[in-house]
Amino acid sequence: MLAKARLQIIPLGGLGEIGKNMTVFRYGDEIIVIDAGMAFPEEDMLGIDIVIPDFSYLIEHKDEIKAILITHGHEDHIGSLSYLLREVNAPVYATRLTCGLIEGKLKEAHITNYDLHTVKPGDEFKTGLFKFGFFHVCHSIPDSCGIYLRTPVGTIVHTGDFKFDHSPVDGELTDMYKLAELGHRGVLCLLADSTNAQNPGYTPSEAIVSKSLMSAYADAKGRIILATFASNVSRIQMAVDAAVANKRKVCVFGRSMVNVVGIAQELGYLKAPEGTFIEPEELGHYRDDRLCILTTGSQGEPMAGLSRMADGSHRQVQIHAGDTVIISASPIPGNETSVGRTIDSLMRLGAHVVTSTTTRVHVSGHGSQEDLKTMLSLVKPKYFIPVHGEHRMLVSHAELAESLGVEKKNILIGENGTLFEFTSRGGKINPQRVQAGPVFVDGLGVGDVGNIVIRDRQQLAQDGVVIVVIALEKGSNQVLAGPDIVSRGFVYVRDSEALLTEARERIESVLDRCEAGNVSEWNAIKTQVRDALGKYFFDRTKRRPMILTIIQEVK
Repeated sequence: MLAKARLQIIPLGGLGEIGKNMTVFRYGDEIIVIDAGMAFPEEDMLGIDIVIPDFSYLIEHKDEIKAILITHGHEDHIGSLSYLLREVNAPVYATRLTCGLIEGKLKEAHITNYDLHTVKPGDEFKTGLFKFGFFHVCHSIPDSCGIYLRTPVGTIVHTGDFKFDHSPVDGELTDMYKLAELGHRGVLCLLADSTNAQNPGYTPSEAIVSKSLMSAYADAKGRIILATFASNVSRIQMAVDAAVANKRKVCVFGRSMVNVVGIAQELGYLKAPEGTFIEPEELGHYRDDRLCILTTGSQGEPMAGLSRMADGSHRQVQIHAGDTVIISASPIPGNETSVGRTIDSLMRLGAHVVTSTTTRVHVSGHGSQEDLKTMLSLVKPKYFIPVHGEHRMLVSHAELAESLGVEKKNILIGENGTLFEFTSRGGKINPQRVQAGPVFVDGLGVGDVGNIVIRDRQQLAQDGVVIVVIALEKGSNQVLAGPDIVSRGFVYVRDSEALLTEARERIESVLDRCEAGNVSEWNAIKTQVRDALGKYFFDRTKRRPMILTIIQEVK
């Protein structure tokens, strides 16, 4: 497509948004992909399960993909990998825990033909014209890494999700030595996590959360129900440690939480004395003050464990007075309303709810402004591309880079589909774009629900549907039965008889006009009925229900 002397960096997800992180690096006819994440649907994406990147570009160039590199095991970095591997066959490189989580997802998706390589921080590999290596970074899940790529035009550093934590739970510090070494040898471009670019100071250590959880457990008189991200293994370890210290048994709920806990235990990343974990059916064998329940639902997801406990639909756990519910996560932007609704429901049931707004039961896994400045100072890149964040976060990160001496013209802010190009002479944004955007996953359907279907669902949710049924005689088009009107989500039929009676009269008038004008084409009749009813309903109710006309032909 373009001259071989150019390195192209193409974000397919993660720019202008939180989630579905994926970046393509292409030199000539060789491609390296970093991360394959997903995002949770926004509230107006009705019925959608998850959102994944558009893989069209990668499918088009699937024979050129040399490797898929994964920074860590969070869903926004591995959640779409199973969908990508259905379409492309390329080796995947990730650390041990990340590989375990990926294998669990591939098994769930019934994908058996894959090439998964386990790596350690410090490992370096060569494929074609690319060399790539992994270095350890602190995040809220063990085995998190940044990645560097040595290319024919220079070294690229991708931080992954990171912060500088000087007392991490697993004792593994962000590898500042490797970052300084890369910076000393010269870095052409840095791609860095922008999630907390608007937050001043340093992001606090995970050690603060451990102390807060210990205190919250000690104060609790009844059951403890703790909700966090299933993939936040470090936080789960803290919760288990606090339970053990307070002589509580731990029971795990939520399919994803059960899977992750099982994998993390098997691989040795989650440690607990034998007998700490119990099965759901054993809950009744212990007093409330001897129980800790770990569950999903920290984001208010309707079908997750905590939400179902809050609305009383959970089969095994009913919330009651005396329970302490700890939400050890902060709401992802857009989820604040659903999280607030869950908290309200829990409090109505008598639970004491502990959140990060009142107690340090959560700290971010992403670096704040001083962390980001430290990264920029160590790496000393010539060019800088802020990634992983909404646009305002990218802009704030860019301003930080400029304040540290990166030339403004060398700071490149883009969006998904932007084509960043680097040659031996410099870097720029190519005005061409690559196809990029959200792909909706609904049940088993991937991409079959588009914006038009979402818009229809929104209309149905807002104004409902009216179905008109008419039976016409074959040949003459005389009305034999109807029109009958069925309303769902628009008006309650028994309370709106006058409205619907007049609506039928409007339909009959339309049918009379069609008969008088010799209009026999069904589509034309349906259009006239829909237009007449739509105007009438809007005039009377100021609502625009979806109107479906069904014509049956009777002999």
